[in-house]
Amino acid sequence: MATTPMVPPILAAGNTNFDVNPAPPPPGTDMTGICFRDQLWLNTYPLDRNLVFDYFAMSPFYDWTCNNEQLRLRSIHPLDISHLSYDPSLNTRTEYMLSELLEPHLFVFRKQKRDGPEKATPMLTYYILDGSIYQAPQLCNVFSARVGRALYHISKAFTTAASKLEKIGYVDAESENEALESKAPKETIDLKEVKRVDHILASLHRKLPPAPPPPPFPEGYAPPASTEGEKRSEEQQAEPQLPSVDPILDQGPSKRMKF
Repeated sequence: MATTPMVPPILAAGNTNFDVNPAPPPPGTDMTGICFRDQLWLNTYPLDRNLVFDYFAMSPFYDWTCNNEQLRLRSIHPLDISHLSYDPSLNTRTEYMLSELLEPHLFVFRKQKRDGPEKATPMLTYYILDGSIYQAPQLCNVFSARVGRALYHISKAFTTAASKLEKIGYVDAESENEALESKAPKETIDLKEVKRVDHILASLHRKLPPAPPPPPFPEGYAPPASTEGEKRSEEQQAEPQLPSVDPILDQGPSKRMKF
């Protein structure tokens, strides 16, 4: 495999990424909040599988102590799988592998720890999308963010629905009260009509004759021995009987409700 061309010194001197220490400390594990892009490099070199690693090595995501950097110092292509897998001197450091690519738009790098010729433990993932380099978030962080966002929208939806239901219930209660009030008939009392009815009833009560006395006992009827009840009845018969009062007609003005 052909060796990867190094960045020209003139370009390196003019790039702010090379003005600092050429061997910066290893990048942190959480760098999902930053993005790297060098438009000058992209305008000068094509972004393909042969030069994409040189472009990635310019970003702060690159670990200068990886196995790929050792291959670059030996003028070997840093993505040569044969050297990364079978070189015994490189089995104790981390390395970067180009796992997926869609030239020239998408390149996916996987950072892994080489534990043996056939064994490597994945650590982090980086991707280059249209010239911009990002660190991919971990799957647990993605799930946590998605669940938190879903819970937020569900809570907001329930709050909005509850507020709307309260308004609907308040409006329905007001409409029901208005309907009941409109249906209830409003009774109007005419005082003149009440006095006129009282006058008619009083005149009828004066014109009616008194109630007749009770009929006499039939012939041959022998009343039983005198008792207190009979004595009372005899006393009542001896007393003059007052005319019975009609309970319906005897409704004088004094017993009516005053308005």
